[in-house]
Amino acid sequence: MAFPPATLLAFLAGALVLNLTPGSDVLFAIASGLQGGPKAGMAAGFGVGIGGIFHTCATAFGLAALVAAHPGTLDIVRWAGAAYLLWIAVKSWRAVVPPPESVGGALLPRDAFRRGVITNVLNPKVALFMLAYLPQFTDPAIGPLWQQMLILGGIVFTGGTLITMGYGASAGWLGTRLARRMGVLNKVAALLFGGLAARLALD
Repeated sequence: MAFPPATLLAFLAGALVLNLTPGSDVLFAIASGLQGGPKAGMAAGFGVGIGGIFHTCATAFGLAALVAAHPGTLDIVRWAGAAYLLWIAVKSWRAVVPPPESVGGALLPRDAFRRGVITNVLNPKVALFMLAYLPQFTDPAIGPLWQQMLILGGIVFTGGTLITMGYGASAGWLGTRLARRMGVLNKVAALLFGGLAARLALD
């Protein structure tokens, strides 16, 4: 299976722009990094990427198309995702501020990873984007469509995972230093999570 060079270059350019543009996944990783430090930020980004595998497979095997055909199902997933983010926001707001010497450990990497996976899986906008974007670059003449979409989706989420992990690590690195003087990072993270919940619910 070989994609035409022009098609592949166009796809890579679009994927790069998509991944570099701060969206919900990036904001989630940033909030996690602020709350838990660089390792938590990277873990959140990695979790988002793992969640993206679900959406790639769903698109390749037709599940996303099936869900898109039933708007009610999409609404259920969307509200479940918003509720989950709101729950995280409340927990972050109520979290006890750790002493300066332990700042950066308010969120464990394993918890950040789990949150990243669940948040991405429960975001129907990712599934709809993959359903709209990937098929544009496939061609039945070069092989099975599902295989092409798995490859293209893998490219999108590999690059996106690395970039999102970088955002999360950077936020954690800066947040760790800011937190030595400020005890408001949990509140900032809570506002970010709450904003993401509202965005998902209202879009």
